[in-house]
Amino acid sequence: MFQILFYLYLFWRLYIMYFKKVYLNGRPGRLTASNVCKSLLAVILIGLVIRLLHELFIGYDQSSDNTREAPPVEPPSDENKIKITDLVYFDISINGAPTERIVFGLFGDVVPITVKNFVTLSGNDAGNGYKSTKLHRVIKNFVIQGGDYTIGNGTGGRSVYGGNGTFADENFKLKHYGPRWVAMANYGPNTNTSQFAIMMVVAPWLDGHHVIFGYVINGAATLDVIQNVATDDNDRPLSDIVIVDCGSLDIQGHSYVTLPAMAE
Repeated sequence: MFQILFYLYLFWRLYIMYFKKVYLNGRPGRLTASNVCKSLLAVILIGLVIRLLHELFIGYDQSSDNTREAPPVEPPSDENKIKITDLVYFDISINGAPTERIVFGLFGDVVPITVKNFVTLSGNDAGNGYKSTKLHRVIKNFVIQGGDYTIGNGTGGRSVYGGNGTFADENFKLKHYGPRWVAMANYGPNTNTSQFAIMMVVAPWLDGHHVIFGYVINGAATLDVIQNVATDDNDRPLSDIVIVDCGSLDIQGHSYVTLPAMAE
């Protein structure tokens, strides 16, 4: 509408200049350069005002761009995506309620030793892995912790690699990018056991101290329920949060996770 008004005004102004001779000086029929410039300047200024009003009250009209082909969306570069090599599920019950499933995508190409430990413990029978264990530590908007299948309170845990039950930090290539990233819990350098931590916040202060090895690809709503469970003064849940069942899933259909912008 505003564009139509602009063109109507333009034709009206030209009509005034050339036919009515409102801006003629001197002998009738002779145009002066000064009055022509004034008329053109007036047209430009009025056009700018009309355009401004159009953008403020209606929005920029992009109809002239409808025939332009949209630029292609670039797929994530190899540096910004990480391949999922394994899928592990936890079926979790809170205080005996029906289970809800959490699915982890694991990064075996980056940290194969750490992933093997987690996958093996997920597939073991109760007493030798994660099955029937409890999530023992919950801090809202920070972390959900579990994996202590030997004692159950966060002071135990054992890896699948024998010896004293611990294994070394594999690498720190992946960071604590935000909620749903999964890290190994430890009590110092090179003390990884079976305990894990599901992050619920960006935590750069933990980078270089805990090995990231996975990401929760399904079950974000369940994580939100868990992190809102009431806890005692030691961050131990007052409700039993039990991994009723766990194991591996078919990897088909889950090829990679795109790293967030902060990873670049």
